[in-house]
Order: sequence, then structure tokens, then C-alpha cells
Amino acid sequence: MGFKAIYGTRDLLPEQAIRWQQLEEKVRQIMTLYNYQEIRTPIFEATELFARSIGEETDIVSKEMYTFTDQGKRSLTLRPEATASVVRAYLEHNLGKISPFVKLYYIGPMFRQERPQKGRYRQFHQYGAEALGSLDPLVDVEMIQLSVKILEDIGLEHFTLHLNSIGCDKCRPAHRQLFINFVRGREEEICSDCRVRLDRNPLRILDCKNEECIQVLKDAPMMKDYLCPECREHFDMVKKSLEGLNTKYVEEGGLVRGLDYYTKTVYELKSPLLGAQDTLCGGGRYDLLVEELGGEKTPAIGFSAGIERILLVLESKKKTAPADKRIDYFIAAMGNEAQEVAFRLLDHLRSKNKICEMDYLNRSLKSQMKEANRQRAKAVLIIGEEEIKKQKATRRNMHTGDEDEYDISEFM
Repeated sequence: MGFKAIYGTRDLLPEQAIRWQQLEEKVRQIMTLYNYQEIRTPIFEATELFARSIGEETDIVSKEMYTFTDQGKRSLTLRPEATASVVRAYLEHNLGKISPFVKLYYIGPMFRQERPQKGRYRQFHQYGAEALGSLDPLVDVEMIQLSVKILEDIGLEHFTLHLNSIGCDKCRPAHRQLFINFVRGREEEICSDCRVRLDRNPLRILDCKNEECIQVLKDAPMMKDYLCPECREHFDMVKKSLEGLNTKYVEEGGLVRGLDYYTKTVYELKSPLLGAQDTLCGGGRYDLLVEELGGEKTPAIGFSAGIERILLVLESKKKTAPADKRIDYFIAAMGNEAQEVAFRLLDHLRSKNKICEMDYLNRSLKSQMKEANRQRAKAVLIIGEEEIKKQKATRRNMHTGDEDEYDISEFM
């Protein structure tokens, strides 16, 4: 048996790649509209970067990262998410000194060793944005609106905005202890994974999709009821501003996200078409992360969205645009001399930004016409012995079937 793609990865064939390009182009257009600039970070980083930023007790760091030791005995990790890398780049290149408010976006692959399922792979792709430098709750609203606009503009419908505040380092400790006490009294009723989380990362229990755990947590204390005055005012302003823009949302007290660096506002855009793993896009504030990674105290907010999941929903609703592979000209040449002329003509037409192709397999005219049809050529230029003698090319309109003759010099 020959080689196959590694479990949890897949190939994007040309028909699929075109749809990805269309999505990425739309993302870039809207990011530019909101004045975000693209950043491209390395695919691997020092392992410690992710351990410190995401949290050593999270599922991602404890059991999902692809980590290896290089020849220099350094521990490196394929990036499981992009925010840590963007913050590292922000600090390394002193972007905060260049501008007090920095807006960046990215598109690229991430890597997590988790169980592949619908719309989820071990190499997966995300687009996302980060805004660093402002505490203003209106920045939270802009980030949410940006997330929503991208999904709307690519044709997604029937998704819901879920919103919560998980407080800050002042008000969170008290809630955390209350939550732990509540769950410990019901430890036998939760799943084995959540019993482990209770000791390592208690709030991750709120992310559990096990129906029994969901029932147990219905009466659990929620962070939104224990916010300090600063966090309460911030969250109220976010909600008021969203309402002012007529953006509907569901306030979900159990929404915590899966990374340790989040503070205050967190949100997700969910689609019922994805089943239990229903999140298309999610993000929130991370006001402590820049300082945690060695920088000055810098408020920030960001989001990421799963490209595979979004395309899965689009395809299920037949919202993806048809792959347009039409070429302007296919040159059908018969004979060595005709091929030489055809090749020069091909090069010239490409210099004029025409999408062109010719036959390189010495096939019959009939077979070349079939190939031109398969490639959805708008027109075919036919060059044979007779055409060479007259220095002409026959042009066939592949839509109407009409033919006319042109001097080859006219094209050249």
C-alpha cells in the first residue's frame, strides 16, 4: 500500500482550494475594511510560550500539543493557536512603541493532537484578529461586529452570538472557590474527565458536553453574578453598545472558553448545523497576557474562527460559490512547427494577463477540443499545417460554436 495523508490531516484538491481562496479573499477584504493589518508568524515556537500563555493545566497544553526537541536540544511546539505567537511578535518587534493601539489579523494552519471529528482535524486552519492597547469596551464590540460581518458576508445564516464576562484577577478567585465547593459536593455525578478538571482547571468543567454534567451545573454559581464594579460596568457597556447596533446576543453564564488567558468579555458564534461541537468562531479579552509574557501591562482582545467548520456549514447549505476555473484561451496545435508558434502565442497572451493553456501531450484535435471543454475554455485557438501556411489561427467560441480566422500577428 502506498503512502497516505497522516491521520487527522487531509489534502485540499484544486476544486476545494478555490473555495478556500474565495473565503480567504473575503476575510482579507473585511479585515482591511476594519483597518486590521496582516501578520504572519512561524508555525512553530518555543514550547514555553504556549505553556505560559494558554495554561499548563489546559487540555491543549497537557495532552494536545505537537512538541518535539530539535538538534539544539530546544523544546519546540507546532502552534496550537495564534494569539500567543502574535503577542510574542508584538513584544519582540516593539509594535506597542510604534503605535499605542495595534490591530492585526492572521490566516493559517494550527495543530492539535485531538480526536478528529466533523469539521475538526489535527492540522486545521483559522483566521483571526487581535487588537492590543485599549481597555475601551467599544473595542470589544468592534471585534464582535467584525466576527459577525465576516460570517454574514460569506453567506452564513442561522448562527447565534453567545456572550459572557468571566471577570478579572480581582473578582475571579472568589467565584472560582465557590464553584469548586459546589462541584465537590456533586463529584460522583460528573464524568471522569470533569473530576480530573476539578483539580487541574475547574472552570473547564463548564465546557463539558456530557448531558449529566450539564444537568449538575445548572445551579452552579456563575461568574456574571460575582463581577467586581469595574468588570460589571465594562460588560454592561458591551451589551448596551451591541443593542445600539441591533446586534442580537444570548447571555450565557457558563461560557468560559478553553484558554487560561481570557479576562472579562468572552464570546462565541455558534451554528446548530455543527452538532455538539457547534462553535464557528470565538474570542475575548486577554488583558493580562502581554504582561505575563514579559511586556508592559497592555489590554487586548482577539478572536479566531475555524475555516474547515465554516466551509462545512456553507457546503451543507449550498452557500459556497461554484468553482470558476474558466480559462480565456486553449491553444490546440498540430505538428511541431504549430506547437512552436502556439508556445510563443501562449507566452504572449499570458503577458497580456490572459489565462491560457495548450496541449503538451501531442493529442489529436478531437482530444484537444475535449480537453479545452473540460477546462471550460471560453475560446480555442486552432493552429495546424494549413493555419501555419496562411499565418492564421482559427478561433472557436466554445459557447456558441462560431469560428473565425485571425492573423497570428494580430494576437502577437
